[in-house]
Amino acid sequence: MNEDDEALLRRAIQWSMQALGDHCTPTGERLFDHALGSAKILSDMQADPATRTAALLVATLEVSQPELSQGRQLDAIKEQFGSEIARLVQGTRELLRLSGIASGASDGADDAPIQKEMLRKMLLAMAADLRIVLLRLASRLQTLRWHASAKIPCRPSLARETLDLYTPLANRLGIWQIKWEMEDLAFRFTDPVRYKEIAGLLEEKRAEREQFITETVAQLTAALQKMGIAADVTGRPKHIYSIHNKMRQKSLDFSALFDVRAMRIIVQTERDCYNALGLVHELWVPMADEFDDYISRPKPNGYRSLHTVVADADGRPFEVQIRTRGMHEFAELGMAAHWRYKESPRAGASGNAVSTEQDDRQLAWMRQLLAWNTEAAQQPGGGMGTATATTLASGTVSERRSAGRMAKPTEERIYVLSPQARVVELPAGATPVDFAYHLHTDLGHRCRGARIDGQLVPLQTQLHTGQTVEIVTTKSGGPSRDWLNPQLGFLASPRARAKVRAWFNAIELQQRITQGQALVEKELQRLGKTAINLEQLAQQLGFAQADDLYVAAAKEEFSLRQIDAVFQPVATEVEPSIESMIVHASRAERGGLGGKSGVLVVGVDSLLTQLARCCRPAPPDEISGFVTRGRGVSIHRADCTSFVALKVRQPERVIDVAWGQAEAQALFPVDLYVQAQDRAGLLRDLSEVFARLRLNVVGVNTHSKASMAYMSFTVEIRDGGELQRALVALREVGGVLTAERRSPGA
Repeated sequence: MNEDDEALLRRAIQWSMQALGDHCTPTGERLFDHALGSAKILSDMQADPATRTAALLVATLEVSQPELSQGRQLDAIKEQFGSEIARLVQGTRELLRLSGIASGASDGADDAPIQKEMLRKMLLAMAADLRIVLLRLASRLQTLRWHASAKIPCRPSLARETLDLYTPLANRLGIWQIKWEMEDLAFRFTDPVRYKEIAGLLEEKRAEREQFITETVAQLTAALQKMGIAADVTGRPKHIYSIHNKMRQKSLDFSALFDVRAMRIIVQTERDCYNALGLVHELWVPMADEFDDYISRPKPNGYRSLHTVVADADGRPFEVQIRTRGMHEFAELGMAAHWRYKESPRAGASGNAVSTEQDDRQLAWMRQLLAWNTEAAQQPGGGMGTATATTLASGTVSERRSAGRMAKPTEERIYVLSPQARVVELPAGATPVDFAYHLHTDLGHRCRGARIDGQLVPLQTQLHTGQTVEIVTTKSGGPSRDWLNPQLGFLASPRARAKVRAWFNAIELQQRITQGQALVEKELQRLGKTAINLEQLAQQLGFAQADDLYVAAAKEEFSLRQIDAVFQPVATEVEPSIESMIVHASRAERGGLGGKSGVLVVGVDSLLTQLARCCRPAPPDEISGFVTRGRGVSIHRADCTSFVALKVRQPERVIDVAWGQAEAQALFPVDLYVQAQDRAGLLRDLSEVFARLRLNVVGVNTHSKASMAYMSFTVEIRDGGELQRALVALREVGGVLTAERRSPGA
């Protein structure tokens, strides 16, 4: 630091000493000692003078000063130390307040792992300046150090919060030294028995392990330089909490752990990786079955590296990882980053919190700054206040003077709190209406107002990270159509917008159902069929359920005249007793032309005949007769389904018939069905076909559905030739897809 920076810190120490005096935390730690310890930790992290100064001043806001409110205290800090330090102090206090509220609520939540993940994201998002997160980490580490040195156990909730919230943040930021120490200290208080057991198994002091790492790094670096391999060699002893996790998760004994001490070699090329591996195996004895080549066979998540375990001269094993710079960056910042598979919550009943690409960019940006901090400290006169910062902006690297600050990527997500301190993740620009729909669809429908941090605000107000949102509802009702207008700014979330659309679609559907039901019931009243089962009627008309029939009727996609066809009687000439007629027929000796149908009934003279309406036979169809009571012989096509059913039930009523000599002068009605693309003038064009062929049309039934026209014509013909000519002519009309005679019995 330069002289001005040192003077700034001295003034902050004096200010803090006077404000804090002998005040202590509830646990007994002097606030001034806490402030000094936090500043010392930040100094070890190469933090800039502004961050160290803020660490000294944050605790002063915890001491009540009758002559000054907290707002006045911040104004005084701003006046004495500048707006930058005042912002750091205020942001740190706000971060502490919100994390305390949200972490307490997340402990008892059903989806506690998801909520803790949301809380980590909220803390990162709230830190408009990365240094605010560093201040919180340093403060928590100082608290744990004091408990350890004073031999006063800390609250289990504080130790658990450290493991659940702060060590994952340090891990994601790549501040390994802070992460390891906090984990070991928190583990010491959450499970002291297990901590002492593992510490005893290590059989050597931490200082001895660190000394081994230092010597091994120097030995490897010299050997690699001698081979002409440019490499960065780092190492660290395995800390106690990590050993405990590995033994628990993989059900391993301590003797099966080969990475209690670990080395990492980062080289330029893949060839250098294998050359370095050969060197390691020359220097130390490799252990059998403890080599993994993840370069030639990457892990499913894309992780690539060489892993080997070797033993030193005393037979103590240690692990060596070898990778290129690109592999290392992918492992630390990409899909294979440690925190992805060690900390990301498992999918449960409430779902799974998945880190977004924006989170990755933010973490990469933060690690970039931390790496720059270390490099800046090594430059001549390298202070944070004078170095040049490297920032990531839209995928490019630019330099600017920053005084320890960096332009933050544009936020795409925000994190707000419910009145129960539940953390809710929303898209940037979200409003209270988006928040309400995220919590529950019905809450969104009934949303009528909102309070942000206790203040009543309009529903179009955009939310910001860290705010507490409370929804004001009505007992009943639904959304407004104005909410769907993007110009009015009520909704930013596509999910909430879809729920509003679904509401209005359901209302419109119900209106159509009601309208269509009234039309169908009115038609049934006209037909005198009010007692009919509507579900069965819908199925007979080709609909899955009655509501589908109602909607089709309301949208005029279905002709109500088709309902009448359902109630038309099918020719079922079932007569209980006609013995006398059968005897009369058996006495007949010759055939005769019966009635006016042009049909000759074998063995019967002038017997009344009629053509069946179910199949409408016409020459040269093969026909059969069925004797009825009072209506003579009903003439059917031989393949008519109704006739076949009658023949099976009462075969004694079947009688042979044939076309007579009068058929040339007789006219026979047949049913023709036409399916065509619906268009203007279609019925006119079809009628012109019948007129051109001089065919008399005695019946027409037509309806349209889904741009298709379905038409039925009853036409009088003399023989099959006329029928075929009519069908050919109909098929040539534009838009006609099919034209055919009604199948027998249909």
